[in-house]
Amino acid sequence: MKTAVGTILGNPSVIKSSSQAKQLHAQVVKRQGNAILFAKSAAIILSVYANFNLLRDCLSLFNTFRYPPPSKAWKSIIRCCASNGNFQESIAFFKKMRAAGKFPDSNVFPSLLKTCAHLGDLRFGEAVHGCVIRVGLDSDLFTGNALMSMYVKLEPLNARNVFDGCSEPKGSFEFYNSLNRTVSSARYMQDCKGMFGGADEKLDSSNENASNELMIVDQNVIFNDNVRSNVDCGDEEIVVVDSVLERRKNSVGKVFETMPVRDVVSWNTVMGGHVQNGMYEEALLTLKDMGRGNLKPDSYTLSTILPIFAKYVDVMKGKEIHGYAVRHGYDKDVFIGSSLIDMYANCMQLEDSYKVFSLSPQKDRVSWNSMIAVCVQNGSFDDGLRYFREMLKAGIEPVAFSFSSIMPACGHLATLCLGRELHGCIIRRGFDDNIFVASSVMDMYAKCGKIAAARWIFDKMEFQDTVSWTAMVMAYALNGHGRDAISFFEKMETEGVKPNSGSFLAVLTGCSHGGLVDEAQMYFKRMTRDYAIAPGLEHYAAVSDLLGRAGRLDEAYEFIYKMHIKPTEAIWLSLLSACRVHKNVELAERVAKEVLTIDPKSVNAYVLLSNVYVDVGRWKEAAKLRRAMRKKGVKKEEACSWVEVM
Repeated sequence: MKTAVGTILGNPSVIKSSSQAKQLHAQVVKRQGNAILFAKSAAIILSVYANFNLLRDCLSLFNTFRYPPPSKAWKSIIRCCASNGNFQESIAFFKKMRAAGKFPDSNVFPSLLKTCAHLGDLRFGEAVHGCVIRVGLDSDLFTGNALMSMYVKLEPLNARNVFDGCSEPKGSFEFYNSLNRTVSSARYMQDCKGMFGGADEKLDSSNENASNELMIVDQNVIFNDNVRSNVDCGDEEIVVVDSVLERRKNSVGKVFETMPVRDVVSWNTVMGGHVQNGMYEEALLTLKDMGRGNLKPDSYTLSTILPIFAKYVDVMKGKEIHGYAVRHGYDKDVFIGSSLIDMYANCMQLEDSYKVFSLSPQKDRVSWNSMIAVCVQNGSFDDGLRYFREMLKAGIEPVAFSFSSIMPACGHLATLCLGRELHGCIIRRGFDDNIFVASSVMDMYAKCGKIAAARWIFDKMEFQDTVSWTAMVMAYALNGHGRDAISFFEKMETEGVKPNSGSFLAVLTGCSHGGLVDEAQMYFKRMTRDYAIAPGLEHYAAVSDLLGRAGRLDEAYEFIYKMHIKPTEAIWLSLLSACRVHKNVELAERVAKEVLTIDPKSVNAYVLLSNVYVDVGRWKEAAKLRRAMRKKGVKKEEACSWVEVM
C-alpha cells in the first residue's frame, strides 16, 4: 500500500476524480509519522484538490501544516481561491506567502493577475507586474498572456468623457468609432486581400499558406482625419485622448513586444483588446501580423474578428471567414455559430442566419437566444416567437436575456394576451427583478396601449436606469401623451439619470405626437449642445414629421435638405404625406422628385403624388401619373390589417 501511495504521489495526474483525491488524502493521514514527509505529501494532495477546485478541502488541508507551508502549497491555495472567485482571499494568501519569504513562480502569477482583473484593481496589478519583472518571469509565455489580458480589461479607452465639453458636431460621424480612433480615424479598407479564399488543397500544405490566409488586411490602409472636422475639440482635449490611447497601447504592447515566444492566445488577447475598444483596423492589422508569424487562427480568433465585419456590414468578408471555419472544422463551435448568426443578421442576410442555426450540430442556450434576438431585431417577429416556442420544446430553459429579447415581438405585434402570458412566466421564474426584462415588459404594455400597467412596472422597479426611463418616456409618447413624455424626461434629468440617443428620440416622438414644435426644436438642439450626442436619421425624421404635421412644410423641407446625413426615402415620404394633407402641390412635386432620385420605382411616391393631384382636382395629372406607373411596371401591393380578438 505504501508503495502504491508513493507511486501516486509521484505522479498525481493519474487521479481522475475528487473521490480518488480524498482516498489518497486518507491514506497519507494514516501513515503520517515524519512531519516533513507529511508536509511534502500534503502539498501534493493540496495541488490535486486545487485542480478539482475543491476550495473547502484545500483550506482545511492548508490549515493543518505545522511548519511554514512549502511553496507548492502556497501556489495551490492561491490558484484554487482565484478559480473559485475568492479573489480577496487569493491576494491575502499571496501577501502571506511573500511575508513567509517564499518566491512566486509562473504557476502563481497567472492566477494572481486574473484576480486583479476581476477586482478591477489596476494599481495592484501593476505592482504584480513589477514583481514579475523582479523575479525574471516577464518572458514567461503564460504570465505574459495573463498580463496582457489584465491590461486589456483594466485599461479601456475612456476617451468618451473628453468629448463631454465639446461643441456641436458638424458632420456625419459614428460617435464611438471617432473617439476610439483618436483624431486620425482609419477608414475601413476598400481593397482587402482575400484571407480565406483559395483552393482547399492549398490551405494546409505549408506554414507559408497559413500566413497567406491571414492576409486579410492590405498594407495600404487609408487613413482619414475626420474627427477634428466633425467635433470642435481643442488641442488639449485631443492630447488627452491620445494619451489615454497611448497608455493602453503601451501597457499591452510592451508586454507583447518583450515576449520571446508568442502563441495563438497571445495574439488573440491583443486582438480582443482592440475589438473591445472599437479599434477594428488595429485588430485586422494584428491578424495580418499573426499570419506573418506562421500561426493559424483558432475558433476564438474567428469569433473575435466576425463582429468587425458585422459592424462594417461586409458580408463577403464574413462569408470568407465562414468558409475558413467550415474547412477547418470550427463551424461546429457554438461561439462561432452564434457569431455567424449575428454577422449575417447585421448584414441583413437573415436567411443565412437561419441556415447557420439549422445546420448547427449543437444548439445550446446561447445559439437559441442569438437566433431569437436577431429575428426580433430584424423585424421577423413571428419567427422570433416560433424559435422561442421551439427552444422550450427542446428543453432549453429560458434566461433573462431570452425574455428581454422576445418581449419586443409581442409589443410590435400588439399581442397583449401572449405578452401577459410571458409576463406571468417571467414572474414565476423570478426574472421580474431584472432591469432589462422589466424594461422590455414595460415597453410591451406601452405598445399595446396599457400605460397604467407600464407605469406600475416602472414604479415597482428598485433601480431605474436610462433604459427604463427611456422606455417610460416612449410609452407616453407613443400613446399621444406628449406633455407627460416631456414631464417624465425632465424628471429623468432631475433624478441625475443621463439621457442617451434613445431618450431624445422618445421625447422628440412625444413632441411630434403632441404637436409641440417649439419644444421639439429645443430638445433637438440640446442633444448636441448639452450632451454631445450626434443626431441620427430617426431624430431628423421625428422633427421633420412634426413640422409637416404642423403645416410648416417649407421649414420641414429646408430642415431635411440641410441634414448632415443623407435623407432616406422614408423621411421624404413623411413630408410628401404632409403635403397631401395640406394640399401643397408645388412642394409635393419637389419632394416626389427627391424620393424618385433615391428609388425610381418608389410606389409610395407615385401613389401619394397622385392622391395630391386628386385632392386638388387635377385629374389629368393624376391619370398621367398612373399611366406612367403602369408603363414602368410599378404596382401598389395590397395592404392588410388585423385585430386581436380578446
